Parts: sequence; C-alpha cells; structure tokens
Amino acid sequence: MSATPKPRVAALLSGAGTTMAALLYAARLPDCPYDLVLVASNVPDAPGLALARAEGIATFALSHRGLAREEHEARIDQALRAAGADYVALCGYMRILTPGFVARWAGRMLNTHPSLLPLYKGLDTHGRAIAAGDAHGGCSVHLVTEALDDGPLLGQVPVAILPGDTPETLGNRVRMAEYQLYPRALADYVTRPFRADWLLDRVRELALALPEAEERESHGAPGFRCGGASGKFFAHFNNRHHGTDHIAVLVKTDGPDELAALVERDPATYYRPPYYGAAGWVGIILNRAGTDWQHVGAWLERSWRSVAPRRLRRLHDIADQF
Repeated sequence: MSATPKPRVAALLSGAGTTMAALLYAARLPDCPYDLVLVASNVPDAPGLALARAEGIATFALSHRGLAREEHEARIDQALRAAGADYVALCGYMRILTPGFVARWAGRMLNTHPSLLPLYKGLDTHGRAIAAGDAHGGCSVHLVTEALDDGPLLGQVPVAILPGDTPETLGNRVRMAEYQLYPRALADYVTRPFRADWLLDRVRELALALPEAEERESHGAPGFRCGGASGKFFAHFNNRHHGTDHIAVLVKTDGPDELAALVERDPATYYRPPYYGAAGWVGIILNRAGTDWQHVGAWLERSWRSVAPRRLRRLHDIADQF
C-alpha cells in the first residue's frame, strides 16, 4: 500500500519569519510528518520571504495597503488553496484576521503566542509576566478562533523568569522555546487523523452518546454495545487487525449484498473486514485524509438501531424531536 501523503502546511508571516524557519527546518528531518509548501506575507519585502525562497519554498506576497481587509484575505486564501495547503501556521502574521477567513480555516489554522495562555493575551506579554511577579513566562501553541489568542491549546512550554529579567531577556529565551514547541505541536496535530488513540477517542465520543451504549472489549479490541447485560455489539474498533493497514470502525449493514455494494462503490472508505465481513459488518476506514465524522456518526446510529431494544429506539426518536 502506498504511503499516506504528508499534510501540506502554509505559513503566514509579516517579518523575519524565525518561527517559520523552525517549521521549515523541522520539515527537512526524515521523520517529520508535514511538508511546508508555501510562505505568504502581507509585507512584500519581509525577510522571511527571502529565507523561504532561498530554501526552495514557494512564496506569495501581497501588501494590504489600499485593499479592503476582505479583499486582501480573499487573495491570500486563493494563494493558500492554489498551493494545496491543508493547514495554515501563523508565524508572526501581524494582521487581525476576519471571522470569515478564520471560519474558512476552522480547525486547520494554528498560532504560537509568547505567554502561558490564557494569561497575557495580546501584546507586551513578557513585561506583564515580570510585573505580575510570575515565576514563569512561556509560550503556547493554539488553534485560531475569532477571539484573539483564545483557541484550544495544543501545547505549552514554561520558561523560568530570572532575577533581573527584562522583557527583552525573557523574550529571547521564550523564542528559543517557541522554536522547539511549534514544530512538535504542529506535527502532533496534523498526524491526529492517522493515530489510533485519537481515532478511538472520536469513535468513543460518538458511540457513547447513543442511549445506554457502553464500551466493552471484544476479541481483544474495543467494542460498543447497548441494551444492558444481554445487549449486543453495534460497533467494533479495528486497529490494523488481521494484516490490514486500516484503522477502522466496524458497523452492521443489512447483509453481505449491501456490504459488497459499499466496498465496490467506494473502496477508499469501506472494506470487507476479515471474520466480521462474513456476517455483513463493514469497515469504515478512519486513518485517511478527510474522514467525514458526520458520516461515521450516522453509521454508528444506524448500527445501534439494528441491535437496540425497541424501548431505546422509541426514546431516542422522541429525544430527536426536541
């Protein structure tokens, strides 16, 4: 089976691009799970662009001067998509992004901030930490949301505040920590859709949201059943079992005919699992780009309905009306 293509990352910057450089050189290591494919800027002579070009990375520059914010962002967005970017990393991009742009990249845009969020959002983070008498400053990597420096945290590194520290001396050490943290946090985040632990957590969240669902081990792997002590399994989690490369959730179909039709129609999504396939269970492949979790949730609910007692199905239907 061919290797999974690496996620493609684009960086946005407005200045020297030192955090971009940390991502770029990390991407050159043989075990790095992402590729840096574009560096874009609102400052055409930003030093970070020259560094990227010297290293053979495509660049895009467009000054924001004289352009409405939405128009400028539309042009940036067009460049990101033309480069095939899957994720965007903000690397000292000194423009506040509009809600529309943030929404288009929701869950796929990261930022690094020089404080231990939620402390000291905004500017002068080091001076504020020193003035407060904190023992540590630090840095954070987070997902970007509409609220400034307020997205879910992906990682942090504390940096000790030393006697006599100034914002400049503390900032120098925090930047060193950022250069270590950002590539690691980005790598961890972009590989989540291919990791068994994260995929199991997503399946678990969806399965256990169904009435009286519980997790039970089945044939040495996580399974989900409902209906109490005499209940039946409606899903099994399969982590590369029986010699396949698939991490999958197995759910019940109407039988072998439907299973065969699903696999024939969309082999990138479905497969016939060994052992379970004979009974009409289909495997939904999870460790692939662009997994549709609403689709997975719908299959889990359908499979749950096929084994749930009538009283549970009735209660679930009533709850769906509200």
